[in-house]
Amino acid sequence: MTRSLFFGHPQGMLLHRTRLLFTLFLLGVFSCQLEDPSTPGLLVPKTVDQDPTLPSLAINGTLLHVETYGKPSDPLLVLIHGGPGGDYRSLLPAKAMSNEGFFVIFYDQRGTGLSQRVPRSQFEGADAIQLMIEDLDQLIQHFKKSPSQKVFLMGHSWGAMLATAYINQNPEEIKGAVLAEPGGLTWPQTEDYLSRSNKIKFFSEALNDAVYPEQIFSGREEQEILDYKASFFASFENAPGNTIGNAGPYPFWRNGAVAFNALIDNAEQVGFDFTTQLKAYKPKVLFLYSELNRAYQLPWAQKVSGVYPYAQLEEIKACGHEMFHFAWPEIMEKSLTYLKELK
Repeated sequence: MTRSLFFGHPQGMLLHRTRLLFTLFLLGVFSCQLEDPSTPGLLVPKTVDQDPTLPSLAINGTLLHVETYGKPSDPLLVLIHGGPGGDYRSLLPAKAMSNEGFFVIFYDQRGTGLSQRVPRSQFEGADAIQLMIEDLDQLIQHFKKSPSQKVFLMGHSWGAMLATAYINQNPEEIKGAVLAEPGGLTWPQTEDYLSRSNKIKFFSEALNDAVYPEQIFSGREEQEILDYKASFFASFENAPGNTIGNAGPYPFWRNGAVAFNALIDNAEQVGFDFTTQLKAYKPKVLFLYSELNRAYQLPWAQKVSGVYPYAQLEEIKACGHEMFHFAWPEIMEKSLTYLKELK
């Protein structure tokens, strides 16, 4: 009698529900196998060294995620993704260029995307960017069949900066380039652009705060956790009203948190200048900027592209910074017109 009265009382009901919830919790714990969050593929996709079914290529002492489309004897068109720390997934519409007489090459840069993770130390010091330039050079030389085979670059954001860094050192190697919104071609110029975009406010400060306690780690397991964290931060630039004008999220595999954080730190410490030899580059470059990226606009496009002797500026309508994903048909049309003049 007393027991039934007890469970009929509010306190008794609360105790009963608490015991029931605790029992269900225990059943859940013991019926499920808890997994280590650093298990490859659990938080972010596996990299090429973790998944041998992914297309890959050993380049310059590391394993890169690489895909190609088209006839190997056609002029090479190398796609260079943004970041640093991004991947080429959002650039994949460009594989359509293989139907237009180009051998199209995609690669995730060192330590980014689905390429093999590398220690933070590879992104530090005066030679950090030089290492990435050498990666690109060895990739080109691997696929180039003869000295007369033409090579073109198509770079987006940081990828357009890296393309310029390569051209600055190898002006005779590249017959033309499509450059889409490089932030800047020197570090002071890039800082200026970043101060007006979401990236400096969000990625450099907030991401750094989030990963700083762990950034000394260089092991694969710790990096997977950092990459997972970085994926949340990456969505910020696609929020409504973002400065760089993206219409929403765009596809990516993995944000290379260590590559991004270390290369930003490296630029702040040693700087860079990709313009020192550009006056020697004779071919015209196609320079693209988006209508909706409020941090860019025509005056900035004119300033950044002005170091090239010959630059053709084109605005991509009704899109923001991630123009390859959101406005590929217009980019393809303008790029083909430009590239066919140089083929």
